[in-house]
Amino acid sequence: MAARTVAVVLAGGVGERMGVGRPKQLMEVGGRPILAHAVAAFDAHPDVDEVLVVMAAGHLREAGVIAAPFRSVTGVVEGGATRTASTVAALRVLEGHPDDARVLFHDAARPFVEAPVIDRVLAALDGHDAVAVGVPSPDTIVVVEDGVVASMPPRETMSRFQTPQGFRLGTIRKAYELALADPALRATDDCGIVHRYLPGVPIRVVEGSERNLKVTQPLDAVVAEHLATEDPS
Repeated sequence: MAARTVAVVLAGGVGERMGVGRPKQLMEVGGRPILAHAVAAFDAHPDVDEVLVVMAAGHLREAGVIAAPFRSVTGVVEGGATRTASTVAALRVLEGHPDDARVLFHDAARPFVEAPVIDRVLAALDGHDAVAVGVPSPDTIVVVEDGVVASMPPRETMSRFQTPQGFRLGTIRKAYELALADPALRATDDCGIVHRYLPGVPIRVVEGSERNLKVTQPLDAVVAEHLATEDPS
C-alpha cells in the first residue's frame, strides 16, 4: 500500500512587501485568490491524498471559505509569525500520521505550481527522504561581506529553490525536533532545517519551472495576472 501523501499549503505570511494591507495569498489573480490557485494544484493531483492549509492569524475564516470547495482539504489551521512556526503548526496537526507518509510543503504565494513538478518531487521521494525543487540561476551570484565581493561561486552550481519541498514525515519531524532545541535557530525553508540539523540526509534537487513564480513584490502580481490567463500547455 502506497504511503499517504499530504500537501501543506503555507499561507502564514502577511505580505508586507506587497504593501496591500492584507495577506497576499488572499489577493486575486485571474479572478480567484492566489491561495485558491495553490490549493487547486494539489487538490487536482491524483497522488495527493489530503491538503492542509496553514493560514495567517486573523484570516482563518476567509481561508476556510476559499478552501471549502476542494475535496481534499482536511483542515485550515493558524500559522505562526515565521515560516518555521507555520511548519511546526502543520507538523502538530500531522502527529497521527506515520513516519513513512510523504509531506509536501508549498508556499501559497506560488499559485502556478504545475503537476509535472509535483510528479518529480513525489518520484524522488521513492529514493530520498528530502527533496527540493530548483531552477538554474540565470544571474551571477556573489557572496558579499561588508559591502565587498568575498567570493563568486560558479553560476552553473547555483540553483534558485522553489516549492513544494518534499519529505518523509519522520525525517522532517526529527529535523524540527533538533531545530527547536537550538536557541540559535534561524531558517527560511524546510530543506534548510534538514540540511543543518540532519546533515547526513541527502537532499535531492529536482527540476522546477519558471511558471512557479512566488508573488512577493508588486511587479510579481502583474506577471501572475498574465500567467493566470496563459495556457500552460
